[in-house]
Amino acid sequence: MSLSTTRLPQTLSFLPKSHPPLFPSPATPTYLFSKPPAFPSLSARLSLSFHSSTMGDAPDAGMDAVQRRLMFEDECILVDENDRVVGHDTKYNCHLMEKIESENLLHRAFSVFLFNSKHELLLQQRSATKVTFPLVWTNTCCSHPLYRESELIDENSLGVRNAAQRKLLDELGIPAEDVPVDQFIPLGRMLYKAPSDGKWGEHELDYLLFTVRDVNVHPNPDEVADIKYVNQEQLKELLRKADAGEEGLKLSPWFRLVVDNFLFKWWDHVEKNTIKEAADMKTIHRLT
Repeated sequence: MSLSTTRLPQTLSFLPKSHPPLFPSPATPTYLFSKPPAFPSLSARLSLSFHSSTMGDAPDAGMDAVQRRLMFEDECILVDENDRVVGHDTKYNCHLMEKIESENLLHRAFSVFLFNSKHELLLQQRSATKVTFPLVWTNTCCSHPLYRESELIDENSLGVRNAAQRKLLDELGIPAEDVPVDQFIPLGRMLYKAPSDGKWGEHELDYLLFTVRDVNVHPNPDEVADIKYVNQEQLKELLRKADAGEEGLKLSPWFRLVVDNFLFKWWDHVEKNTIKEAADMKTIHRLT
């Protein structure tokens, strides 16, 4: 029986028999092959975080309440450099540069590129309250599949596509019926590392998903500051401004990597309706 988003197998055949439960206690981030250093429980971390936010004496005191909740509640999927699942950890830990560097934490991610019927690309400007890369312009949606059964399915990248549908609703208010899971086309994967500031950063194995849909957009202000559709020439002008430092315009590092390595040739395929011909999910592009 084929996998679907509504009827899921009881076990995931690609995971080893020793794989931990899919829904373990969030207080104990889990690795499959090595034991992580001792770290406070989730409840202790939340208590400390919220207490510190009222006292104003902690490094995370200024963190937005919504972003803080997501940082501790969301469990990212840890993978090795060949995209094999090796465990899971909080979004908070996965984005600390100290842990990225000392433990080589690498998590699975996705980047959605949504085009309308005029073949214009939807961009978003990340909210000012985002912990990593606030107020930068980027592709339609960038986020993470979570450590849950529906988003761990490797077959046809279904887990990642399920996550993309979920986050398009969360961030941009795009209803699921506007972006059916089977309309996301995985074109490739890239591995990159990028610091955001002295504390936070990204180390991701990123799935690049394309779709062509006319959608209803209602941005969530906790996630998105602004949106715009651009054609190829308009995007090139944005790149010029970013390179020149005009208008304070900045682009996310993962978006810039896609632009510099893939986007315009893939965009040509979008306009010719031959986008599936560009897909290469066997290669993991290691970019810096």
